[in-house]
Amino acid sequence: MSVRVLHLAFAQLLGLGLVLTVLLPLVAQAQPAIMPAELEAVDVNERLDKKLPLDARFVDHTGKAVRLGDYYDGERPVVLSLAYHGCKVVCSMVLGAEAQVLKEQPWTLGKEYRAVTISIDSRDTPASAARKRKQMLALYGKSAEGWDFLVGTDAEIKKVADATGFKFRYDERNDQFAHPAVLMLTKPNAEMARYLYGLEFPQQDVRVGLLEASAGRSISTIEKAILYCYMYDPIGAKYVLVARNVMRLGGVITVFVLGFFLLAMWRREARSRRLASHAASKSVEVEARGPASDDDSRSTSRAREPRPVMLAPASARSDREV
Repeated sequence: MSVRVLHLAFAQLLGLGLVLTVLLPLVAQAQPAIMPAELEAVDVNERLDKKLPLDARFVDHTGKAVRLGDYYDGERPVVLSLAYHGCKVVCSMVLGAEAQVLKEQPWTLGKEYRAVTISIDSRDTPASAARKRKQMLALYGKSAEGWDFLVGTDAEIKKVADATGFKFRYDERNDQFAHPAVLMLTKPNAEMARYLYGLEFPQQDVRVGLLEASAGRSISTIEKAILYCYMYDPIGAKYVLVARNVMRLGGVITVFVLGFFLLAMWRREARSRRLASHAASKSVEVEARGPASDDDSRSTSRAREPRPVMLAPASARSDREV
């Protein structure tokens, strides 16, 4: 296949990738009934080194009135999570992943660090907090006095959510909350230190995050992939957001990959042209000199042939010497 044909094929693919990049997001956005407005506002704005409202008031799983500042002693970092007890899928998965990764830590929960889970649903009660805590401690598999579950009013919940950059929305039609899946690590002085996203949290990430938080340092998340806790009302509509992002990403990747191949082919063609030009110049030089004639060849051959050495007979040499 010639280079020109390859260029034409890659140019066509590149055009297709550009079309996909432009049109697919527009197609996805043209589905307002599937993409609820509640989810558009769900996000995390990382507020590293910003301080939490220590005066925020809650009630813990035992029914005791507490302040958020009660869990910060200036010496130990705190693992902070926001969820709600009525979420039976993603929230339970996030809290379960938290229990598992805390279990894997070399530090002891309640000794070197603490954990606090605040419900974002003001309808949750100390009794539901106690039940959720019991479930998570069963997954943790150890006796832990350092993991507290808190409930509070909308105003107090919003105060903490705003301080952490945790954006969530309540969907009244489906009676559920749309919120990101994230685990937050905070410093002993109640400043934000790190955000971890997803349904699983690597043991080493949490380990390093706790070390950094305990030393008063923060770690920025360069790449964050937020998983949304939301179950849409038409069945299967919860995959639309993922599909739209995948289509966008696929279009961008297509453009970059095709661009890379085109660049490689152009460089290859340029190299071929340089080699062809060099070979042509050599050919012209040889033709300019012309072919050597037969007489010149024979004379050259005779000139290159070694001349025979004539030795006189031994008797003649002897007579000359005498």
